[in-house]
Amino acid sequence: MNRFVIADPQWCIGCNTCLAACSDVHKAEGLQQHPRLTMARTGDHTAPVLCRHCEDAPCKRVCPVNAIALEGDSVQINESLCIGCKLCGLVCPFGAITPAGSTPLNVPKQYEHFVPASMLSDVPVSADSMDPFLSWNAGVRAVAVKCDLCNFLPEGPACVRACPTKTLHLVEPKSVEAQMKQRRAQTALSMPETLPGRNQTGEQN
Repeated sequence: MNRFVIADPQWCIGCNTCLAACSDVHKAEGLQQHPRLTMARTGDHTAPVLCRHCEDAPCKRVCPVNAIALEGDSVQINESLCIGCKLCGLVCPFGAITPAGSTPLNVPKQYEHFVPASMLSDVPVSADSMDPFLSWNAGVRAVAVKCDLCNFLPEGPACVRACPTKTLHLVEPKSVEAQMKQRRAQTALSMPETLPGRNQTGEQN
């Protein structure tokens, strides 16, 4: 079992603090600043949606350049290898992968034989409201982004620490095994000493 972050919708207030924290730490690390989680909204309820780091990882299976790998107990994307084909996002059962890109940094405003796309009136651009799987922008390379559990931070996922209502929880194999053991013990203690239709010796009445 891999580690992953899960949200309890009962406590989520939709403040987007988790998204901001995620964006900040990844931008500081030199990675795509697009949040690795999305906020699902249904009626009056909200809840963050993150990668579940599936053990069978369908995203890894379809990646044509092996940019997605199982590392330890999580599924990681190498942004440098990603070619932006978007296949991983299409097969993700949780919708936890989003194509995102930013304007290249440190690009000179002028070249001798180059005109920035922003100065060309005939270069089409996609609307900000367009689905990221359908959008395009000239000069911007879109790569797949998803929860990486902030594997570059020793203190763990920034979203979990930033959430003001403690909605987000890091699920780890050890904690799950401990919970299962506790539940089995509680179930055993709650069971009647004798089964219906049998006496104390276990014989049929």
